[in-house]
Amino acid sequence: MKQLFTLLILILLSVASQAQNGAKNDVVLQLNGDELTGKVTEITDDAIKFTYVGETLSYSIKKADILKITYGSGRVEVYNKPQLSSSSEKNQSGPAGNSALSDHHNKIAILPFGFVREGQKAADEMSNVVQAYCFTFLSKHAGVLSVMDTRTTNAKLIKAGVTRENIEGFTMDDICNILGVEFVVDGTVVLTKVAQQTLANASYSDKSKGNRNEQKSSGYSSANSYNFENYETTINLNVYNDKGNSMFSQSRKSFFKTQDAYQNALEYVLKRSPLYSK
Repeated sequence: MKQLFTLLILILLSVASQAQNGAKNDVVLQLNGDELTGKVTEITDDAIKFTYVGETLSYSIKKADILKITYGSGRVEVYNKPQLSSSSEKNQSGPAGNSALSDHHNKIAILPFGFVREGQKAADEMSNVVQAYCFTFLSKHAGVLSVMDTRTTNAKLIKAGVTRENIEGFTMDDICNILGVEFVVDGTVVLTKVAQQTLANASYSDKSKGNRNEQKSSGYSSANSYNFENYETTINLNVYNDKGNSMFSQSRKSFFKTQDAYQNALEYVLKRSPLYSK
């Protein structure tokens, strides 16, 4: 009987431990892009009390520095949204009460593309390379629309504290207001290596001289091999307007297997978007 009681105690302790380990943590996303994982223990008028995972020390974080909190339960609290410029606020509060800003009309911005290679996020340089290619192609086929140059786009995002890591904390109408545009192009390139090929070539030369007594020969041979990596490339492209509505969404897998195959797939998708004009 005593052994059975002890066994029940151990089972209860094990279940309690598993429940505690399986509990999801709270995630605090700050305006500078930092993510803090742990538990929010208290909320005051101007700050929160926060404890990191595996620690007991409590920290105070100002609400003014917090973009949003995602609690373990799944509930999200947004504390700060990007502030509009004074000119934007003036246009937004016009007599017609239209939420679309007048100076946004017919303007397009292209966000830095997400670039995932072999399941890992690539360096920011690759995101900017695809963004620049998209700008070059679309600016030639924008018709009456005006495409904001990528340097201006990225500078405005940096000033507003928007990065690829925290951009999900901003709605697309927020992004349009920050950039001062009517439309935003957002995309992702997914690159997966599917095969590696080795091509080889060889050459041989034989020169012979002979007479009645002897035959002399001389020759040479050479061989070269080249390795080629084949990639499967998928483009995901989305277009949003300054009301936050999705206007277009499409994916395209490139027929080609090279690392720059995203160019062909990107052009294909852009040609079918509402922003494209011949």
